[in-house]
This record gives sequence, structure tokens and C-alpha cells, in this order.
Amino acid sequence: MGDRGAPGDVNSNVLVARSTGDAQLDKAVWQWLSWDKNQKTKEQIESLLQAGKHKELRDRLCCRLTFGTAGLRSAMGAGFCYINDLTVIQSTQGIYKYLERNFSDFKQRGFVVGYDTRGQVTSNCSSKKLAKLTAAVLLAKDVLVYFFSTYVPTPFVPYAVQQLRAVAGVMITASHNRKEDNGYKVYWENGAQITSPHDKEIIKCIEECVEPWNGSWNENLVDTSPLRQDPLKKICDSYMEDLTKICYHRELNVQTSLKFVHTSFHGVGHDYVQLAFKAFGFQPPIPVPEQKDPDPDFSTVKCPNPEEGESVLELSLRLAEKEDAKVVVATDPDADRLAVAEQQENGCWKVFTGNELAALFGWWMFSRWKETRSQGADVRNVYMLATTVSSKILRAIALKEGFHFEASETLPGFKWIGSRVKNLLDNGKEVLFAFEESIGFMCGTSVLDKDGVSAAVVIAEMATYLQGQGLTLAQKLVDIYETYGYHISKTSYFLCYDPPTIKRIFERLRNFDGPQSYPKCCGVYNILHVRDITTGYDSSQLNKKSVLPVSKSSQMITFTFQNGCVATLRTSGTEPKIKYYAEMCALPGHSDRSVLEEELQKLIEALIENFLEPAKNGLTWRSA
Repeated sequence: MGDRGAPGDVNSNVLVARSTGDAQLDKAVWQWLSWDKNQKTKEQIESLLQAGKHKELRDRLCCRLTFGTAGLRSAMGAGFCYINDLTVIQSTQGIYKYLERNFSDFKQRGFVVGYDTRGQVTSNCSSKKLAKLTAAVLLAKDVLVYFFSTYVPTPFVPYAVQQLRAVAGVMITASHNRKEDNGYKVYWENGAQITSPHDKEIIKCIEECVEPWNGSWNENLVDTSPLRQDPLKKICDSYMEDLTKICYHRELNVQTSLKFVHTSFHGVGHDYVQLAFKAFGFQPPIPVPEQKDPDPDFSTVKCPNPEEGESVLELSLRLAEKEDAKVVVATDPDADRLAVAEQQENGCWKVFTGNELAALFGWWMFSRWKETRSQGADVRNVYMLATTVSSKILRAIALKEGFHFEASETLPGFKWIGSRVKNLLDNGKEVLFAFEESIGFMCGTSVLDKDGVSAAVVIAEMATYLQGQGLTLAQKLVDIYETYGYHISKTSYFLCYDPPTIKRIFERLRNFDGPQSYPKCCGVYNILHVRDITTGYDSSQLNKKSVLPVSKSSQMITFTFQNGCVATLRTSGTEPKIKYYAEMCALPGHSDRSVLEEELQKLIEALIENFLEPAKNGLTWRSA
């Protein structure tokens, strides 16, 4: 927590009178009430103290935010492990300290700050206000700050970091999380999300300077400081221009009769997707009127995550039917992810999974590369990447076509991909596409992170091109599987709000047939290999050590079965979920899709029943 913490303007007699009997907690309460200048969150702690709710106070004040797969993310509200004015100030002070140590030209090169449209009235907390406080900490220390004058898609921040040669950047967003949450996503000078060791070192720096500095609370600095610049127009224009590098059929786009519906899920995406379609020569997509403007309550959806499929795409699909639009594109609230649905000949809608979209994007980006490559361009210099839990369809395409596919080195979360892509580019390689199965796609390398804006317009161009060939996206997907082998995958999750239960489930798997003995079978299915990222164990390696980096802070175990299925159980880095991923892969021409699907379904049922035991562990099934 840090040792400093004089009681400041708080009446210390009142605090002593209300002592909790726990010295650590008393100190944390004292610090909070001394430092927090947000009346709403201050009152939340005071009322818990008055009500004698010591356990809740301990939960809120005696632990700190840590970096997960998408930076710092938590509920908005009072407490050192929540997202609020004070924790954002503390985090930025830590980042300032770390960057000052690492870059002699930090103040001149500057720092990028972006934000989405989230907010919570009860905590007087909004993404824009948190972004202003982030900027204030740095401006008060004479750092040049590129502060966007309005909300932007998350990919604009890493893009701006690279374009403006800034040392780092922060995006205030909780992406597709529930409305109560917010987050703090940090990008390094290379335009990729920070990874180890930066995240651990920043946490250390945060803990060294938890008391707000003079000027840190001055959110008006973004309006008055000469060191604040607004990069909005420059970055937006440059981004749209760079986007045209992956536009291959502008003449078809201009003429197409195909219509598209776009929903921005009450988030930031509307204006930017409209501009992207314009950059490709398209007519603007038809927006879903109820969802096109920002709304921090996400009023028309039960959860703001387009990955949930048809149940949350209801308004888009009905509008598309009315407008005779065959394709729906849905960006999540911060526009870094993309869901796609296509109307089939029978009138029903197919909502593509992230893995299916990746098969389409992978085929598309490679076939366009082949058609437009310069003389002497070597296919062996071409790369595509995916996170470890994503489909291996790109591996099958790569084997047949001769380019490189990498999955083993990147853990879940795009932060690992961004850094690896930068490394490949710096070594003269050409990266066409990267993805994670949770509908995160990177087409081209202008942005070293997932980007729903570019993905939306690329899928529109793909659908337009295929229409000219007399094909739909769904038909092309079947063609890809027929050519490269069927890859049938299923991903879903259970909700679990009790961390000890989650730990118990995974510890049981590590000691299944006795101490330090993983299961050898799951129901009737024999297990060939086990890889445990949490402990660093991998039975397929000669030395039994995982080649993937160990990640002790999260749970993740992968089982390779004798029948060729690969299944992973892991905890989410951003939500209270236990996720499962399973995939059956077949060689080209060796597969009956229905047989594969049936086998996969039976294996998943065995996995859930034997390894997760939902009834016994009180797990909540993902709502249909």
C-alpha cells in the first residue's frame, strides 16, 4: 500500500473512534479518506465504515489492481482494487515513474490518452474523466500529452503511439465487459500492449508512489496546458489513409448492390466504421438507430458483447431483414472486436464464430497477397499468427501454401501477438493477419492490436468480391474447409464468482490420480498430453517443461486427446469466467463434418461432467 499517508483533511479523531481493530485495514481506510477527492467514492468508504462492514472494506482496500490479459480492469467504485479516480491517478503516477526511468526523452516524445464512453453516476466516474486525470498527472510533470478531444476506438491509441512516436499510451476502456466495469489499457512505444516485465515493474512503481502528487487531481489541465495536443484529426485521417493499403477491389465496392447493417453496441464505433466504409468506396452501412449513439447503460442488450451471438444481435438482424441487407457487422463498445452475421438462402442467419471468421480472413489476406505480390516476393517470408487457444485452421492453410503460421508462442490475449508481430516486422518479415478466437482480428500491420473497424470493412469487401463469384461467406467457408481440412471448434464458458472454487477445480486436475498426477482419460476419451501454463508443465516435451511462458496469475490447462481433439480450460483475464475451448482437426478430404461435430460434442460433455463438475461446484452455465 505504501507507507506514507498522513490523515490530511480527515478528522483523525473520528477515524480513531471508528477503528476496525485491524491495523492494516485502519491504515488503508485512513489513506483512502485522506487521498480521495471524489465525493461519491469517498462517501462509499465512509458509509461502509459507519455500518461496520469490515469484510467489504477489507475486500475493497487491502488488495490492488493487477495487469491481466487487457491491462487493469475491474468494477467502477471505491477501493484500491476498483477502477476509480484515485486508482487511475496512482496507476499513472507509477507509469510516469517507470517511463521517466526508461526514456531520457519521455517528456518531449509524449504520451497518448484515449477513452471510450463508459460511466457510472453512483461513483461519479466516467472514461472521459479518468482520461483527464491520467493526462493531468503527466501534464503536471511537464510531459507532452496527446489527449483525444472525443471518444475513439481502442485501436486508435496504439496506432497513435506509433504514428506520433510517443513513448506509450493509455486507453480507458473495459471493452465488451458489463456496464459496471472499466479499465486501463497500456501500450508501449512499439504500439503493442505491455507484457512482462513492463507490467510487473509498473506495478512496483505504482506501489512506490500511491499518494497523489500536487497537480494530479487537476483534470482541467487538459483544457489549459500548452503541453496538451489533440491528435484526433491527424490520427483519424492517417488511419483511414493507411486502411486503403488493404483495400483491393475499390471498383467492386463502389458498384456493389450488397447492403450492410452495422451496430456499434452503444459504443464508439459508429462514426469510425462509416468513415472506413467510405475509404473503401462503399456506401455507408445502415446503422442500428437504437444502438448507434453512446450509452453507458447499454440499454438494448443484456450484455454488450457481440460474441454472445444471435441473442444480442436481435435489433441488427431485424433491421437487416427490413432493409434487405445480407450482412451484419457488429463492433463491440470500444470497436476493437467484430462479430459478423450473414443471411442464408433459407432466410435464417448464420452468426460466424471467431475461428470461422479467421478462416475467411486468413484465406482472403493470403489470396490477395498472392494476387498483388511484387516480383520476387517470397512466400516463406510471410507470417500469420494466433493465440494458443485459437483454431489451427491457419496452420493447415500455411502448410499447403508455404507461409509460416505461429501459435505456440502466444498466450491468450492480443498483447502477446502485438509484441511478436513487431519483432517479426523488425526482422524483415511480412505479417498478413493475426487473430484470437474471441472475435479479435488484425488485418495488416498498421495497428499492432485487434481492430474491429478495419475488420468490418475488410469483411464487407470480401463479401462483395464473393458475391461477384456467386458465393456467400458461408459457402466460401465450406470451400476453405474442403480445401484445407475441417476444423470444428467450440468455445463457451461458465460463470464462477468464487475464486477459491476456481482454484479448487484446477488443483483437482493437477492431483487427479494422486499428488501431482494429471488425468489420463476423460470419461471414455484417452489423454495423450497435458500442458499446464500455470505451473510450466508439458508432458509432450522431453524435459516436461512448457515452451509457452509460465503465467502463474491465471489458470490454464490444455489436454491433447488420442482422437486428435485439443481442449483447453482456462480462467478469463477480464471476467469471472471459466472458459473452455475444444477443436477437432481433420486432413483435407478425410472428413465427414457431422461425424466430427458429434465426436466433439460428446468430448465436451465428458470434459464438463468429469473436469468442471458444474452442479457440484455451483457453476452458472452461459445463458443461451
